[in-house]
Amino acid sequence: MNRELIESLEVLEREKDINKEVMFEAIENSLLMAYKNHYGKNENVVARVDRETGDFSITADKLIVEQVEDPACQISIDKARDIDINCEIGQTIKVDVKSKEFGRIATQNAKNIILQKIREEERKVVYEQYYAKEKDIVTGIVQRINGKNVSINLGKADAVLVESEQVKTEVFMPTERIKLYVTEVKDTPRGPKISVSRSHPELVRRLFEAEVAEVRDGTVEIINVAREAGVRSKITVKSNNKDVDPLGACVGVNGSRVNAIVNELRGEKIDIVPYSENAAVFVENALSPAKVVSVIADDVAKTAKVVVPDYQLSLAIGKEGINARLAAKLTGFKIDIKSESQAMSQMSDEEEIDIDEEISFEEEADYDNAENNEEV
Repeated sequence: MNRELIESLEVLEREKDINKEVMFEAIENSLLMAYKNHYGKNENVVARVDRETGDFSITADKLIVEQVEDPACQISIDKARDIDINCEIGQTIKVDVKSKEFGRIATQNAKNIILQKIREEERKVVYEQYYAKEKDIVTGIVQRINGKNVSINLGKADAVLVESEQVKTEVFMPTERIKLYVTEVKDTPRGPKISVSRSHPELVRRLFEAEVAEVRDGTVEIINVAREAGVRSKITVKSNNKDVDPLGACVGVNGSRVNAIVNELRGEKIDIVPYSENAAVFVENALSPAKVVSVIADDVAKTAKVVVPDYQLSLAIGKEGINARLAAKLTGFKIDIKSESQAMSQMSDEEEIDIDEEISFEEEADYDNAENNEEV
């Protein structure tokens, strides 16, 4: 019994998640290759490894002849009768092949086949493990800073956080643990290529799913996410259970849940916006924390005219327009924001234009009447 082989395969399966059956097949293929390298090509060779004991055997079907010309496929009548005394020339007989007879080169080739299969299976296992995490978050450890890129260890694989997927305000230190969003996993000859991001909007969604049980089980649904990485994010939430407050669930007791996410995002502000099927109410909510006086929304044209108090105009627009821009991304509406004084001034101008048009029309009518009187 070859217990060492069985134990070795069990270790591979336990530590590297490589299926024992795959390795049994690889060993059988390596034995066939070793046979062909040593004896020559023979299509009727079978190699078997006992799955219980680990013992292996190689048998070859050979044609019984009087004079052997091809040892790989033929056997002399004298040697054949040592196996079966009743055999005759022209018959085929199964011959056991001793692997000890294989040459050094054939043995080395067989070893290389097994090692190559182990490496392939390792890559396959790692690829499948991380492919299952595509569009999800993983935790990594910062290894080193390579210029503008950051090398991240994800456990069984490494990833590179490129500059375009970083948040400009974030600075990392070696051995630091960070969460990343897996954007894509590709299978390559050198192993899986894992693309990760810290700036992707979906990172915020996944962090809420990990932190908020109600989001994770679907009681609270995140409809949309708009993000300016490193500055501010807005998420739209709605509850699928009338007894559950979506804002309260996401914020947590004393803000514990949302604060944990803010800390992971290095202080990035997060606005949690309740969803509404009423477009005007939805736009008003999206402009939070600014207070809104009125909203006129056009569902067809996807436009909204918003009036805010004068002192709230800068807050509604936000620094460099970020609040208005995120609200537009979140709702899908083109939002036109005006202060109350701007709106009143515009209304006054429109009224003056209407009055001028009426006066012009009356003057023109008087002029026409005067001409008619002269003609008479």
